[in-house]
Amino acid sequence: MLQTIANAFAVPEIRRKIAFTLAMLLLYRLGAYIPAPGVDIDTVESIEDNFTGNNVLGFLNLFSGGSLQRLSLFALGIMPYITASIILQLLTVVVPALERLQKEGEVGQQKITQYTRYLTVGLAFGQSLGYVFLFQSFQNAEGTSVVGELTAGKVFLIVISLTAGTTLLMWLGELITQRGIGNGISLMIFASITAGLVPGISSWWNNPDQVFVVMMPFVALAVIVGIVFVQEGQRRIPVQYAKRVVGRRMTTGGSTYLPLRVNMAGVIPVIFAASIMAFPPTIGQLLNTPVALDFAAFFSPSSWAYVVGEVFFIIIFTYFYTAVTFNPVDQADNLKKYGGFIPGVRPGRPTAEYLDRILSRLTFPGALYLGAVAALPTILINQTSANFYFGGTSILIVVGVALDTVKQLEAQLMMRNYEGFLK
Repeated sequence: MLQTIANAFAVPEIRRKIAFTLAMLLLYRLGAYIPAPGVDIDTVESIEDNFTGNNVLGFLNLFSGGSLQRLSLFALGIMPYITASIILQLLTVVVPALERLQKEGEVGQQKITQYTRYLTVGLAFGQSLGYVFLFQSFQNAEGTSVVGELTAGKVFLIVISLTAGTTLLMWLGELITQRGIGNGISLMIFASITAGLVPGISSWWNNPDQVFVVMMPFVALAVIVGIVFVQEGQRRIPVQYAKRVVGRRMTTGGSTYLPLRVNMAGVIPVIFAASIMAFPPTIGQLLNTPVALDFAAFFSPSSWAYVVGEVFFIIIFTYFYTAVTFNPVDQADNLKKYGGFIPGVRPGRPTAEYLDRILSRLTFPGALYLGAVAALPTILINQTSANFYFGGTSILIVVGVALDTVKQLEAQLMMRNYEGFLK
């Protein structure tokens, strides 16, 4: 393991990518401690009880890495960008113009990315405006508000600062994806969750329920083992290539396989479902009326409505994202173009139907697995007074992002004939 890390740092290009990724994540965590202008820092420290436990603010604070409870520059986190991405991907299915853009390749994708950025700014502006009035209702024992007395100028300054913070995070995430190791947006969520690891361990150790204290490590270990087992599981479809004449040379045919993962969507459906389910209680908290607060409590992360809704959206987004990332028709056409075929299956449309049938059978248990891992530990933990840091969603995202990042580093090492992490 140490030799593998040494090999990774021995390659200048990989070393620069790792250093760049760590520097961007450090900048992200630094911004989480810089308060927005006009925020009373002393009052912020007195309202921490509103952001602990299994309520919606604690959930949103978890995904922002503690930035929300401080009302820092990065208080909104990267969630507006994720929400905008969900909206654009759903619109791509129903809006013909966006569907045509998606099929235009890199140029069309750049256009969709541009629309996503514009929508992110709009969502961040509206969300930050709501948070300003929400935090104005939070007061300390002396009756001092977090944001003090609101004026038009102060509201505008705070809203612009929070919106600019989200825009900066969006840019940093894209930079990590382009110039670093791993997916930038996923790594930012990974850094936000792991930032609460120490408070989470403290909450577990000091929990009055001794049964929970004893059982929690075993539950977490079982979830991690299950995640790794399913994430690495795949169905290998055998592929045979016929002999072909390329120029004046005869290429020999060979056999290989087409790997279809049990969970091809990764942790993206979990992140999407979490952001969707956080929307109703967030609106309820922002409106701050008795009916709205009851609505927010009904969809809080500790409620059955939240767990059922999260599992439902995880299954939907798993099928949706798998269909976006893997097209059986394109795969069948590529096999036919290069002289490949699946033994016992005719090339062309029968191959596409065969791949689609296999993919459907794999996606269903993969979706159930994601829903179970996200829901079952949360159900068990909600029976105690434990902190949400150890929820199934958090563990699933952390382990999934770590595996994906290690695989990308493994690919970089294999390109240079180095032995990687995964044996």
